[in-house]
Amino acid sequence: MASGVVSAPVGVEPLDVPRIKADFPILDQPVGDRPLVFLDSAASSQRPTAVLEAMDRYYCRDHANVHRAAYALAERATNDMETARRRVARFIGATTADEVVFTKNATESLNLVARSWGAANLTAGDVVVLTLMEHHANIVPWLQLAESHGIELRWIGIDGDGRLDLGDAARLLEGASLLSVTGMSNVLGTAPPVAELAGMAHAAGALVCVDACQSTPHTTTRVAELDADFLAFSGHKLCGPTGVGVLWARSELLESMPPFLGGGGMILDVRTDGFTSAAVPQKFEAGTPPIAEIVGLAAAIDYLEAIGMERIAAHERSLTEYALESLTDRFGDDLTVYGPRDTDHRGGILSFAFAGIHPHDLSQVLDTHGVCVRPGHHCAKPLMRHLGIGATARASWYLYNDTADVDALGDALADARDFFAV
Repeated sequence: MASGVVSAPVGVEPLDVPRIKADFPILDQPVGDRPLVFLDSAASSQRPTAVLEAMDRYYCRDHANVHRAAYALAERATNDMETARRRVARFIGATTADEVVFTKNATESLNLVARSWGAANLTAGDVVVLTLMEHHANIVPWLQLAESHGIELRWIGIDGDGRLDLGDAARLLEGASLLSVTGMSNVLGTAPPVAELAGMAHAAGALVCVDACQSTPHTTTRVAELDADFLAFSGHKLCGPTGVGVLWARSELLESMPPFLGGGGMILDVRTDGFTSAAVPQKFEAGTPPIAEIVGLAAAIDYLEAIGMERIAAHERSLTEYALESLTDRFGDDLTVYGPRDTDHRGGILSFAFAGIHPHDLSQVLDTHGVCVRPGHHCAKPLMRHLGIGATARASWYLYNDTADVDALGDALADARDFFAV
């Protein structure tokens, strides 16, 4: 495969990565005398000009508080926000835009599920099932509920290939109230069979919550096909701005859940002896929302849909295949990759150990080559303990990366090996 070229499956048009990369101004800068190679999109992706311009246009022409006034500027701002809500609903296949709640990030979305639905519906002895590959955002809120309400947590393990071990899943789900599972591991890249798990959970009488932070930016998401009851994701991982997240939930669940935060914007009436909540979704959107960020999220969705989520997924699958093959061939036993080797069951995330070099030291050396990777436990300490390691280096790619970026990673790793061998 020629450097920089990513093949695509038959019938799927390949991405024009140089053209796409030109849409991202931040990528057009050097690091010292080397080009920037950004391989940390699993932490936070970069933003195209279309998103930056949409937010700038909102601030320059449309800014006012929403749902609070009848003058034209406020009506435009409200329309911007509600148009964005409809775009998000379309993007994930929601039945209605009223099922889309805007939060400040996916962490808040998952906390909303735990603190609103969970606190209202779960009591001592009730069971929530998680997996060992969850991000802390999908663990800590349930640990807090275990402490405050006495709920029981059960854990689906992983096998030697880094996939969920489903052999005991049916037993673990017996009597459970909720299964909360990642759509893609931010460490292993593993894409669990969410729909299959959801079917098992529903058969056991449990609801299903999906942490889709790593999956929604990279592949087509349809909540009905996932058979989900709740789904959370963040804007900043799918080419949108920081400060905005999404919680989707089935209408009847949102209607039954108490408000998560109290204040302006989420009320219909307030009296000295109580209050009446606004209708869904405003019931969960207390205070002034991140309006510009919501506008930016809608622009990011438009940008990704114009390229095509199927094309993006195919591109990343091919790039992952190239990375696994080329880096393994080049470094052999010096490279330990965590997670499945089968790219049909993983996304564009490559966590690895390299030649006995601590991931933080490795990341610093790679930075001198302009290569950005993330060292650490990646907010997944239970998984790290299961793997018997304290940290990994993690490279993650997106639509603006190509094989030349993987080759640059390989060259930087080779120099790091030589540097620490001295």
